[in-house]
This record gives sequence, C-alpha cells and structure tokens, in this order.
Amino acid sequence: MRRASMRQTVLVLALAVAAMGAHAADTTQLVQNELPQVTSWRRDIHQHPELGNRETRTAALVAAQLKKLGLEVHTGIAHTGVVGILKGGKPGSKLAIRADMDALPVTEEVDLPFASKAKGEYRGKTTGVMHACGHDTHTAMLLGLATVLAGMKKDLPGEVMFVFQPAEEGAPPGEEGGASLMLKEGVFREFKPDAMFGMHVVSALNVGTVAVRPGATMAGSDWFKLVVHGRQTHGAMPWNGVDPIVTAAQIVNAAQTIVSRKLDISELPAVLSFGIIEGGSRYNIVPDKVELQGTLRTFDTGMRQQAFDNLKSIAEHIAEANGATVETQIPVGDSNPVLVNDPALAARVRSSIGKAIGADHVIEARPWMASEDFAYFAKEVPSVYFFVGATPAGQDALKAPANHSPKFFVDEGALKIGMESMLQATLDYLNTPG
Repeated sequence: MRRASMRQTVLVLALAVAAMGAHAADTTQLVQNELPQVTSWRRDIHQHPELGNRETRTAALVAAQLKKLGLEVHTGIAHTGVVGILKGGKPGSKLAIRADMDALPVTEEVDLPFASKAKGEYRGKTTGVMHACGHDTHTAMLLGLATVLAGMKKDLPGEVMFVFQPAEEGAPPGEEGGASLMLKEGVFREFKPDAMFGMHVVSALNVGTVAVRPGATMAGSDWFKLVVHGRQTHGAMPWNGVDPIVTAAQIVNAAQTIVSRKLDISELPAVLSFGIIEGGSRYNIVPDKVELQGTLRTFDTGMRQQAFDNLKSIAEHIAEANGATVETQIPVGDSNPVLVNDPALAARVRSSIGKAIGADHVIEARPWMASEDFAYFAKEVPSVYFFVGATPAGQDALKAPANHSPKFFVDEGALKIGMESMLQATLDYLNTPG
C-alpha cells in the first residue's frame, strides 16, 4: 500500500508540474537556443523596413519560416498579413499571439551597422523609412516563439495562431488596413481563439522590466480635421480679406481649454493635440484657407463625445466671430478603441511573466495615452497586451528617445526578456485548463 501510495504521489506531482507549464529555467534555455536566429531576423527586418500595407518582403520572410516549421499558413490577409496555425498533439485551448510588421515614415538617426537606408512614399512625399516603434523586434520574437512551440508540438496542448499584422500604424490615405481589416476579412472565422496575447517594446522602461495592467491600458485614438476658410488678400492690407491664419491660431489656443477646463480628468486622463497646420504659399499674402489636423486620446466614451462637441463648438464660433467659416471632420474615419486587458487573464499573465523573469521585474503599467489597434482584437476575445523595456540598463529610460523618434533605440537584451515572458505566459495558459 505504501509503495502504491508513493507512486500515486509521484504521479500527482508530475501532473501538477505539467499543468503549471514549463519551468522558468526551461523557457530560458529554449529562448536562448533561438536567440541568435531571432537577433539575425530582427536586424534583417530593421535594415529593410516597409510601410503599412506594403510589407511584402517582411511577409514573405515570415511565411517562408512558418511553412518551414510545418504550420498551416495563410497569406494575403488585410493585404500583406500572415497567419500561421500550430496544432498541438494534445487537446486544449486555442490561443492567438500577435506581432505587427510595419515601419514608420521616419529617417533613422541611430548609428547601427544595420541601420535603415530605405526610402518610401508617404502622403505623396518621399521619406525615410524606419522601424522607429520596434515592430521589427515584435516580428522576430514571434517567429522565434513559433519555432520554439513547433519544436514541442507533440506534447503541446491546444492550438496556437500566430498573427503577423500589417499597418498597425495606420493604412495609407484611402486604404483600409490593420487589425480591423484582418477581422473584417475573417481572420477569426475558422479559428476563434479563446484568448489573445500581444506585447510591445517601449523605451520608457529599461531592459529587464515588463509592465502589465488589468483593464483599460491604452487610450482610444481619434483623428480630427478642421479647414478654416477666409478670404485672400495682400498682407499689407488685411482689412480687405478674412484671415484664416489668425482664426486658426485662435481655435488652437481655445481648444486647449477642452481638456484643462471642460473634461473631468480627475477621473480619467485625456489629451488633445494638434499635429498639422497648413496654409499659405507666400510670406506677404493672407491665404484663403488653413487646415488643422490633430488627435484626441480618451479612455471613456462620454468624455470622447464631450470633447468632440466642445471642439466643434469652439471652431464654429471662433470662425463666425472672425467672419470666416470652418469645415469640421470630427473624427476622420475609424478610430482605435480603448485597449482593455481582461482583468483575470492579466493577473494570470503577470504571474507567468514573474515566473520567467522574476516577480520583482514585473510592474503595473500606467494608463498609456498612445493607442494600439490590437484593441480591435481585444474587443473580440479576452486579451492581454504587455510592455517590454527596451532602454539599456543604467540609462534613464524617461530621457531615452521615445518610440516613433528617429533616435529610437532597442537594446537587443529586450528580445530575450520579451520571448521568455511570452513563452511562459503561453505555456502556462495552454497547460492550465480554465
């Protein structure tokens, strides 16, 4: 009886360990084995960046590797998106993991042997192209994770969908793209995941730190456009016309009171910023019109609508007071929704990441005013999106060039931390029913 009891105890313990997923030491070694290749992929993708809906070279590289691993591969989703499906050898849950592939219209100013020299066309102008937001690392890390998980296919419970998404930064004018188009084209039609994970490298954290937040995590993002119409005249005789430049300046100034005086930001933060002011062709001519474009970031639908209403009212009344008129597009097109992490799933993922890199290296993220179209996926299935530090240890991360800067720099130590974190979260999720 005693010997039988001991055998039963050993069996129970073995099953318990299996249910918990791979031990952190195992994930570390699995990641370490793939790290040289992941680093090589990252550098290659970084040196050959492509803008949204134009990621043909990157998509081909991804598809070739997934096919090499024996995955079921689908291409051409939302223009250049690639999806690989890995079916484990045991029954279990369905999990999706996403990486974005597109670069930005930014000219790189980082001195790297694999720095981008690429050029592209954006809004009708030739521009430098750079992975200034770290999507090269996301793509490389997800390829590495697919390689690791494919290597344990026989013993892996459940199924994993690897989603390589184009145009996260937004589709070119006049085109659709990104997560919303992938969903529209049925990326979840045949494979509906039970959960979805994503991650993003950020310069605001040092390498070795990962941040996770339950609930509202990244702001909803809206794009607005105002066109102020005046009447052209010589700059020496402004009384003969209606000055749209002065009117536009007054609108910009007054709009700053929307967040500071109209919205209750003691409850939730909000940001309204102008990014484009265009008007005029010569220094001494008052032009006919001025165009303003900007962004609104909110975490609450009520505050969003209040800000829209206030902006429209300010623009129309100031224009009228100056004898001008204004066209308003508030918002322009579709908007990224608020990215909401499923609270229960976020707690599980945080625990898993702590197991992989040490609980003292996992912090709660603050609400981030940047937006992310992963939010569309998170509206469809319970999801978690976390942040991986990219600034070298010992440097002040708060002073590091931000994501989207031409000086944005990723310490490649982030590749190891990101992969270990995502691998542990993946294995724990698949090995733990419910």
